Amino acid sequence: MENDFIFGLRPVEEALKSDKTIDKILISRDLRGEALQTIRTLSKVKNVQVKQVPDEKLFRITRKNHQGIIAFISPVEFHSIEDLLPNLFASGKDPLILILDGVTDVRNFGSMLRTSECMGVDAVIIPARSTVAVNADVVKTSAGSVYNIPICKEIHFGSILDFIKGSGCQLVACSEKANKDMNFCDLTGPLAIVMGDEGEGIHEKTLERCDNHARIPMSGKTGSLNVAVSTGMVLYEVVRQRG
Repeated sequence: MENDFIFGLRPVEEALKSDKTIDKILISRDLRGEALQTIRTLSKVKNVQVKQVPDEKLFRITRKNHQGIIAFISPVEFHSIEDLLPNLFASGKDPLILILDGVTDVRNFGSMLRTSECMGVDAVIIPARSTVAVNADVVKTSAGSVYNIPICKEIHFGSILDFIKGSGCQLVACSEKANKDMNFCDLTGPLAIVMGDEGEGIHEKTLERCDNHARIPMSGKTGSLNVAVSTGMVLYEVVRQRG
């Protein structure tokens, strides 16, 4: 959708200087100049991902004179888990966090946000790089739930996992490759559930940081589930154990 993005060097620079929340910026591999350096500097300050792409990709997004740069505007403001988590503990509750490691499909993401909000998840964390776009399609597929649950887009993903773990949350990686059924895991207490992309799964470095690896018990011939469906089943087990 046209209103999901802006293009052109000056408009993107002004957007970075404003209070707009920018999801990511795509720039042509051939783009050079002082204006680009200014945009890179502003992006670093705002923790906005800047990715170099071929001109063909930019022209697939818009045929207008984009000047080699397109910025995607987020419909929501991003939060920081470093700000949210201490407040959750201070309120006396056991935090429930969903961490999405590499999920890229907007329909899955929207569905996971909707389920998370319904099941009482306190925050959803995504990495700043190589992750799903937060756009109008997410708003639609989440049935508006994107506005009712904090989304934390974290640029230092590994450090954030260490922070969550160090704060007292159990990190549980959910994967069909795990050797323990999730109903045998203690999912009460402060908890962060980690879900991976359907193709690549949870990244190895993320798995190494997790306290527990769990799988959904299945008896059918199909080896795996859609990640959005899996997320719903895992969160239900959390709610069941806490209930």
